[in-house]
Amino acid sequence: MSYADEIAAITQLVVCERESRDLGFWNRMRDCFHEDAEVSISWFQGLGHDFVSASRGMAERGMLAKHRLGPVLVTLNGGRALATLSAIIDIPTEIEGKQFTLCAHSLLLYRVAKRQGVWRLSSFEVIYRRDEFIPAILGQTANLPESQLAGYRPSYRNLCYSLHLKGYQPSNDLAGEDRPETVKAIFANIYDWLGLPVPD
Repeated sequence: MSYADEIAAITQLVVCERESRDLGFWNRMRDCFHEDAEVSISWFQGLGHDFVSASRGMAERGMLAKHRLGPVLVTLNGGRALATLSAIIDIPTEIEGKQFTLCAHSLLLYRVAKRQGVWRLSSFEVIYRRDEFIPAILGQTANLPESQLAGYRPSYRNLCYSLHLKGYQPSNDLAGEDRPETVKAIFANIYDWLGLPVPD
């Protein structure tokens, strides 16, 4: 494959994984991951194939997250690559009987590896930026528990609350722009795996 073909294949893989998640194409989503792939996001830490099963369970519980995706940037080094893209995660959330959409702004990071001639995902991680609730009907408001929100990270506090309402216990120790050292650490780790220096 040419360099352009490799980039295109990786880009399509990443978009396929997220679209499969949004549309409930679970077998297609599972095929995007290597068997030993690892996932570390707000509500799940574990193997990629288990993440697919957990995502299906989340959808069946009525938490129908959707993803607005930006362009994919691929950094390629032989049989390994890093694919990054900005995203907004939209999660319908009911608060005090009113409908809101949780909008979580983030940067998605995928490690991608080519094995036996096929590109699949080796890991999926997220850097959290900020989030907010948007009312489905303009002007509607709701009271959120300030004491509980104070215990969540600023970069994804509303996301944590939305997950809490659905019975999830989100991690409070992930990479986020409120803690720049966590962002530096995740890039250092990924670029070490990639075999390239971190861009300056």
